[in-house]
Amino acid sequence: MTLSLWLSLLGASTLISFTPGAGAINTMTNSLNSGFKRSIWGILGQQAALLVHVVVVAAGVGLLVSRSPMFFTGIRYAGAAYLVYLGVRLILAKPQSPDEIDMRGQEPAFSMFRRGLWVNLLNPKAIVFFLAFTPQFIRLDQPALGQYAVFITTIVIVDILVMWFFFAAAAKSFSRFTATERGQKILNMTFGTLFIFVAALLAFIH
Repeated sequence: MTLSLWLSLLGASTLISFTPGAGAINTMTNSLNSGFKRSIWGILGQQAALLVHVVVVAAGVGLLVSRSPMFFTGIRYAGAAYLVYLGVRLILAKPQSPDEIDMRGQEPAFSMFRRGLWVNLLNPKAIVFFLAFTPQFIRLDQPALGQYAVFITTIVIVDILVMWFFFAAAAKSFSRFTATERGQKILNMTFGTLFIFVAALLAFIH
C-alpha cells in the first residue's frame, strides 16, 4: 500500500470512528459504569467484530449478505433488538448506593468484551459498509494478505484510540452524576434512550 493511499485510509478511518453510533454509546456507558481503564475491554470486543466483518467481506460473504434481502433484514432486526434490550436494561437499572458505587468496575472483562462484540457484530450495515469501503484500498495487482493486514491494523488502531481517548474519556465528564441516584437515573435514561434511538435507525432507515 502506497503512503498516499494509506494516508487516505487513515483519514477515512478517523472520520468514521468519530461518527457517533452504538459502539460509541457502548464505550461511554462502560466508562461510566466500570471506569475509563476497564472500558478498554468493551472496545476490544468491538474491534473483534470489525475483524470478523473484514474477514467476511474478504471471503465474499458480504456480497451475499448485501444481495439477500431476507438475510440482511434478519440480521438488521436482530441487531436492533439487541440494542433495544441494552437500552431498556439501562433505563430500568436500579440506581446504586454510595457503597455500591465504590465497588464499581466489578463486571467481568469477558462480559464487557462480549457485549462490545455483539454490539458491532449485529450490524449488517457494517458488512455492507466494508463491502463498499474495502475495495477502495485494496489493489488486485498486489499481494492481498499484506494489504489486508495494513488495512485492518489501521482501522483497529484508529478506532481504539478514538473510542478510548475520546468517547471513553468524554464520559468521565459525566462521572459527577453517578454520585447521586438522581444523576444515575438521568444518565441511564439518556444512554438507554440513545441505544433505542440507534436501534430505530438501524431497523427503519435503510
